[in-house]
Amino acid sequence: MKTKALKAAFPHTLPICVGFLFLGMSYGFLMRSKGFSFVYPMLMSLFIFAGSMEFVTVNLLLSAFHPLYGFFLALMVNARHLFYGISMLEKYKNTGWKKAYLIFGMCDESFSVNCAVEPPAGVDKGWFFFFVTLLNQIYWVSGATLGAILGYVIHFDTTGIEFVMTALFVVMFLNQWEENPRHRPALTGLSCALLSLLVLGPDRFILPAMALIVLCLSLDKHAKGEKEL
Repeated sequence: MKTKALKAAFPHTLPICVGFLFLGMSYGFLMRSKGFSFVYPMLMSLFIFAGSMEFVTVNLLLSAFHPLYGFFLALMVNARHLFYGISMLEKYKNTGWKKAYLIFGMCDESFSVNCAVEPPAGVDKGWFFFFVTLLNQIYWVSGATLGAILGYVIHFDTTGIEFVMTALFVVMFLNQWEENPRHRPALTGLSCALLSLLVLGPDRFILPAMALIVLCLSLDKHAKGEKEL
């Protein structure tokens, strides 16, 4: 049963493997360039496993410790997972002890595969979802660890490598733009960010902007639900 599920899940994760290894290595190089041991990106990838938040955490570790700020920043950066989780309640039903790991390990890519792909006949869905999630985490942890280790022996000017995080968000924005014909979520994000930037300035606009985005999208979803009723 487990072997069949692994064989069925593996092909769906191969495209993700390429992207995760590249981004993970970039994250590892970034951590090493800031003076961190390879143990940091390895453990952070293992226990945090939220790519965008891991990039953000680099600066959090190097700045003054503000636990409340860190908590709300992590919540806002990963707020989309609230909606992911709700939509996967039925999918992850009756998966036993695997459900806890499926919840912890649900990244954008694992969500996309587990949400869209139906396991082949004769393959247990719980094990299929589990191996999709596990393989994707292995790719990310391996890339981050390898990048940090290579950072010990490969020395180059890492100026601008932080742009990888910006590029990651740009790609996510473009995907969101293409998936929604009316572009409402993307335009909502741009409008809220611009408004917060103009009102609060570049040093304090991120958290309010993300909170405003979540609020607007939640209200929009609620309004759509009432119209359907």
